[in-house]
Amino acid sequence: MIGTGNKHASSWMIYGAYGYTGELIAREAVARGLKPVLAGRSREKLEPLARELGLPLKVFELNDTTQVSDAIAGMDLVLHCAGPFSVTAQPMMEACLREGAHYLDITGEISVFEHAQTLHAQALAAGVVICPGVGFDVVPTDCVAATLKAALPDATHLALGFDSLSRMSPGTAKTSVEGLAQGGKVRIGGQIASVPLAWKRRRINFGDGEKTAMTIPWGDVSTAFQTTAIPNIEVYIPASERMIRSVRMANGIRPLLGLGWVQRWLKARIGKQISGPDDRDRADRGTWVWGEARNAAGKRVEARVHTVNVYSLTVTAALEVVCYLRANADMSGSYTPARLVGADLVSRLPGSSQIILSEHAVD
Repeated sequence: MIGTGNKHASSWMIYGAYGYTGELIAREAVARGLKPVLAGRSREKLEPLARELGLPLKVFELNDTTQVSDAIAGMDLVLHCAGPFSVTAQPMMEACLREGAHYLDITGEISVFEHAQTLHAQALAAGVVICPGVGFDVVPTDCVAATLKAALPDATHLALGFDSLSRMSPGTAKTSVEGLAQGGKVRIGGQIASVPLAWKRRRINFGDGEKTAMTIPWGDVSTAFQTTAIPNIEVYIPASERMIRSVRMANGIRPLLGLGWVQRWLKARIGKQISGPDDRDRADRGTWVWGEARNAAGKRVEARVHTVNVYSLTVTAALEVVCYLRANADMSGSYTPARLVGADLVSRLPGSSQIILSEHAVD
């Protein structure tokens, strides 16, 4: 049922506020003098946080259309932080369209980005913005992609990647387990293509020396195409040769990984074993983000930016986009972060460098 709190006390909401990242965002919002409504499906988890932060709360599930609409009525904006977004994003997007609220989330899931693009006309008609991926997934890589497109307008191939030492939160780990069953994803000739896990390997200097890297099914396979229209896109992370071999071996058991009971077992183990990085870990774990654009003539342009750890960047990026939309409330349509706010978004965030470009002659 709908929880306590005056729905007019604040004009925006964090749904999933007691999750690992949602709570970080809620605490930083209060530190900045912002007063979001905190929301989620568990009153037991939500009430102590709302009481501590002095914020109104709403308790509701996403499987009841009327309940969701009633809960977000009067909101100008919803920042959705409750995964798995492959399940939760669509009902919240639909509710935001019905109630005239801007929709933001912190997903990295390709399916969610693809669905958001199909809602562009509806978002225009409703006068709202639909913009998933306003956290580390995919703000820095999306900004790098936009910067590379501006530097090499005729690019035909785009490679993106990041080098981070941050531990995963429980939510991120559970999403990764789902992704294993779906295999690798890249974009070829403008279309998203399914490929084996660790489909390609190459040596990349993300910013901290050259390392072996492998392809992963990251959200930019969808969003970078929407931002740049570059038809061929791959995303990489550093990986040891042993890891690459192990991931490639998993291709043989992918059908098993997709079974419901296997997914439930793996996620239950994650819930017991993974807690996410603490304050000290987040402070110690910076991230390099890299990109490379190449045209038909063989000219290459690389871009690099150094940021804080992935979770701290998610907090500041999400709040930056929240504040941007609240100051530019008349915008509407479906966007990627760089298209909505600009390619300099990542460089404006605390602890981020400027994006540095380097050009290479034709090979």
